[in-house]
Amino acid sequence: MEQLNKLKPFFPFSFRVGDLTELIISLAIYLIGGAICGLIIGFLASIPIIGFLFGLVGGLLGLYSLIGIILSVLVFLKVVK
Repeated sequence: MEQLNKLKPFFPFSFRVGDLTELIISLAIYLIGGAICGLIIGFLASIPIIGFLFGLVGGLLGLYSLIGIILSVLVFLKVVK
């Protein structure tokens, strides 16, 4: 449980989930934010010289969104506090 306390600053929306409304808001933030940033990074990844770096950043952003969604659901189900 001590390791999860270290994640709280990086995933602030995930640990605030208490009821269904907050879960839906948290999921919407991660999904919409990830989609918008993914579109922008996907466009920038087509640049030949630095496209690889933007592709890497896009992959990390997708991973961040996935972890945030999983943490939100686990906090909602009271598996994680």
